[in-house]
Amino acid sequence: MEDCIFCKIISGEIPSELVYKDEQVVAFNDINPVAPVHILVVPRVHIPTLNDMEEEHKELLGHVAWVMKKLAREHNIHESGYRIVTNCGPDAGQVVFHLHFHLLGGRSFGYGRPADDS
Repeated sequence: MEDCIFCKIISGEIPSELVYKDEQVVAFNDINPVAPVHILVVPRVHIPTLNDMEEEHKELLGHVAWVMKKLAREHNIHESGYRIVTNCGPDAGQVVFHLHFHLLGGRSFGYGRPADDS
């Protein structure tokens, strides 16, 4: 998608400090972090929302989870705990319509506290 900021980051058109990349996903630090560790994990294929995933994307979602686990360990939040968030649609707060997952950690979120409560 030519106007998608995440597609532009994936293609290298917009520079970003990637913390992980492979043939299926890229991961980079959020520019407006709400936690000490706030990494976005983004599939390379443009899927607007979780609702737009097709059966062919099932393995991709598993790979995204594996990458988030790996990054949690690399950023030393795997033992203390971390939060994974994806917003689906405007009412949920989705701003960029390219499926992505927030890996958040490095502080206590507590039960019922929103992910963006800093």
